[in-house]
Amino acid sequence: MADDPGTASDALLRLAGAYGVVPDHWDFHGQSRRASAATLQGVLAALGVDASSPERVDLAIAHVEDMPWRRVLPPVLVVREGRQAHVAVHVTHEDPVEVWIELDPEVGGGRREVAQADVPVEPRMVDGRLVGRATFTLPTDLPLGWHEVVAEGPSASAHSPLVVTPSHLELPAALRERRAWGLMAQLYSVRSRASWGVGDLADLAEIGWLAGRELDADFLLINPLHAAEPTVPLTPSPYLPTTRRFVNPLYIRVEDVREAGYLSSADRTLVEWASEPVLATDDDAGPIDRDAAWTAKRAALEVVFAAPRSAARQAAFDAFVEQEGTGLETFALWCALAEKYDGVTPWPAEALDPSSALVAELRAELAERVEFHLWLQWVADEQLAAAQRAALDGGMALGVMHDLAVGVHPQGADVWALGDVLARGATVGAPPDMYNQQGQNWSQPPWRPDALARAAYKPYRDMLRTVLRHAGAIRIDHVIGLFRLWWIPEGADSADGAYVRYDHEALVGILALEAHRAGAVVIGEDLGVVEPWVRDYLSERGILGTSVLWFERDMHGAPLAPEHYRPLVLATVTTHDLPPTAGYLAGEHVAIRERLGLLTDPVAVVRAAALAEKDQMLGALRDRGLVGDDPSEREIVEALHRYVLATPSVLVGVSLADAVGERRAQNQPGTDQEYPNWKVPLADSSGRVVLVEDLFTNQRLRSLAAVLNRGA
Repeated sequence: MADDPGTASDALLRLAGAYGVVPDHWDFHGQSRRASAATLQGVLAALGVDASSPERVDLAIAHVEDMPWRRVLPPVLVVREGRQAHVAVHVTHEDPVEVWIELDPEVGGGRREVAQADVPVEPRMVDGRLVGRATFTLPTDLPLGWHEVVAEGPSASAHSPLVVTPSHLELPAALRERRAWGLMAQLYSVRSRASWGVGDLADLAEIGWLAGRELDADFLLINPLHAAEPTVPLTPSPYLPTTRRFVNPLYIRVEDVREAGYLSSADRTLVEWASEPVLATDDDAGPIDRDAAWTAKRAALEVVFAAPRSAARQAAFDAFVEQEGTGLETFALWCALAEKYDGVTPWPAEALDPSSALVAELRAELAERVEFHLWLQWVADEQLAAAQRAALDGGMALGVMHDLAVGVHPQGADVWALGDVLARGATVGAPPDMYNQQGQNWSQPPWRPDALARAAYKPYRDMLRTVLRHAGAIRIDHVIGLFRLWWIPEGADSADGAYVRYDHEALVGILALEAHRAGAVVIGEDLGVVEPWVRDYLSERGILGTSVLWFERDMHGAPLAPEHYRPLVLATVTTHDLPPTAGYLAGEHVAIRERLGLLTDPVAVVRAAALAEKDQMLGALRDRGLVGDDPSEREIVEALHRYVLATPSVLVGVSLADAVGERRAQNQPGTDQEYPNWKVPLADSSGRVVLVEDLFTNQRLRSLAAVLNRGA
């Protein structure tokens, strides 16, 4: 007999707790909410746990409680440098066991012995065998890195990764001495006359160098550059990629590939013909057409790919493929398969299994297409490296600040390649809040905490390494996802989910370690419903937070005084999930949701609340002498940034849309086709397109930059 769909039994709650599923949460209004039994069963099913009856719940509890005793070593250990930690080793009761550490070759290698601690633990009968637990104390002076714990005994032999992470990720010297400010841009929206309808990596290099040289900016935060599908239609959202590890070749500048300069006249003509229909123009303010841009660019890139490479260039390509290893080759194979099965839904069952005989056959059959997709990643990596060099050469302290999306497309490369590390039967989203009163479903499969640990967090590590390779900083979208995620069982409403907890000590620690190795600053987007201790924890680990002026309120609901902002944050006036400030002041965030039917409260109530919010903010600006009685829109925008500059925040970000007076939102959360999300080209207050060539002569941008430099 199944559990009552409304009320969870004590046993079901116990099972949920064992897998990190949280039955209760506090909603945006401060009310306690409890997940139904059906929700808990759905989330557990996505974790591979059958909780469909009381008997199966009891079996699952016994299994999960015995699980650690079946393993000689935990699948992975993640510890902080300088802290004492222990490892439990499970062997047949009273059998001896020796434990030591093989040190990471990147820090010199070697072996360290590990001493057993006097921690008596009663043995446990597991699968008909009496299992004992021996506790070993890890040395406190282990260097940072990816080491390995080895256990050897007459009845056991095992090894597990041991990750030693920084206790605190230090800021670079430049940020310890002064505040830094930078621009925030949706790269695809900031086009030049030479880019093929979509802002690209050459545009990124140009903007970064000029922003550093002309404006004294220190960083350029851009949208995620993660890879989309290799075939049209492309998913517009940069936050719903096929993989977070690799780069979208849509951003490649074809003409900047070295071999493009040595094409025959006939091949050069083919490239020029491909570009003509998609080159950006001054009056092209309509939605960005990624499909047209990629169709043209892919055809041109195929021409360049077929051109001969010098011996040195081929060696560099081969070295890149070897360095990226199986992960890159698997991604390239998926891209080739996606082209082969373009329009076929679903793929043949064997094609969905990377280990199948069919996929092995297709790997050989599609070898040339696989190589093409390997080559695209190499070219993109070269252009990303050039963009970061250009930003630093222009005088930026950090350069490019990359953005890491929360998750991936449910039919994407990562889902195909990573097996059960990503959950099936549930998606990630958010419970209802002030701005999305029906909740959100982002349609992304979440990491499975148990499977991720079994994989020793290597898929997570490899992803971070790739994104951080050419970065001065990284922004982690929805950083709360490293602590807990809102899982929505398949078929359920967005509001009918439950939080699932993750091993934040491991996830944040590995993030800090990889950022330390890359020399990058980490910013966590810690907006929304956040448990209070989480922000303190992130600060303790050296992960900066995020403060958005419109969301910062004191205990009375008034705008938070700037001196009360947290110092270790990236502070901004707005965010990409709101209209630019000019549009927000005009109430566009209410108008959009009214038009699209996203409001659950009466529109008059929501509109009145938005007007009161605006009046409150203008009052706060007047109280500080930042605006007069009848300020213009531009004066208000500059005053809001002066307000943020009065905070102690170590980083201040300025939306490029705000800087030129754009009013249209890039994204309206909770919508798909109802609004042209992620397709809005950068334009000024009059709706005229602003191209890169005209960006740094834009008087509104230069005036706002002067405000930032006076206050930085």
